[in-house]
Amino acid sequence: MSAPDLDPYLDAQYDARASVPDYDVYARLYRSLSDEAYAALPHKEAAYGPGAREILDVFPQPPHADAPVFVFVHGGYWRALSKEESAFVAPMLHRAGAVVVSVDYALAPGATLPQIVDQVRRAVAWTHREIAAYGGDPGHVVICGSSAGGHLAGMVLADGWHDRYGIPVDAVTGGLLISGLHDLTPLLRTRVNGWLDLNLSSARENSPLFHLPAAPKAPLVACHGALESEEFIRQTRGIADTWAACGGRARYASVPDRDHFSVAVDLSDSESTVGAAALNLLGLDCAGDGAVST
Repeated sequence: MSAPDLDPYLDAQYDARASVPDYDVYARLYRSLSDEAYAALPHKEAAYGPGAREILDVFPQPPHADAPVFVFVHGGYWRALSKEESAFVAPMLHRAGAVVVSVDYALAPGATLPQIVDQVRRAVAWTHREIAAYGGDPGHVVICGSSAGGHLAGMVLADGWHDRYGIPVDAVTGGLLISGLHDLTPLLRTRVNGWLDLNLSSARENSPLFHLPAAPKAPLVACHGALESEEFIRQTRGIADTWAACGGRARYASVPDRDHFSVAVDLSDSESTVGAAALNLLGLDCAGDGAVST
């Protein structure tokens, strides 16, 4: 991207790694907590497509448990991280009685954003078809993602794609979007577009905010860390407000003392705002304030 195309304000606002003193602390934390989860929990790897990264981890419940299902999509600005750094979301939710699915996908710039969106939607379609074999209830699937994963989860909640993938429009019964990017048009003026290579048309086509259902049935929770940038806060509030304006049940939450990377770790804590929201959407017992309101 040439200098005249760059907006210094937006570029700084969307530089998530620069918003914390040491991003590597979180990268190591995600991996160490995930290694502990792999060691502690039963899990199986499954392919949802033929591609090298079209795989997911399933943390199952006993056969015929008909357990609610939590599908997590990792962040990394569409170009970093993997399911191997995402298993940390599983222990608390699995102990509470959920089947947990952690999705991998190809990374930019080797894959385009439309290709990544397609992969995550195919992973959700696979989950709807196959999760009963892992003790899950295909009629109770909650989608969650953090940062770029929040965007991809938003594209799962978007309208107009289900028929092509052979699943009903109500296949996903709830959404938890953590620090997501729901309007990609500001990214056209940032260094992020150096690996996304979007134009105005493709940015809007891949922005959940412009493709929400006319009358959403699934409840939505959109949250961010209170220490995040103004733009990440605006993005999160915007998706919650728009969901509610469409007639859906939505909750917006700013989580005190959390930044862009620490807020996702709260999925491991049932008493946190984020963890309680996940349990509430799954219909499981929660100790914190996770209720979804209109």
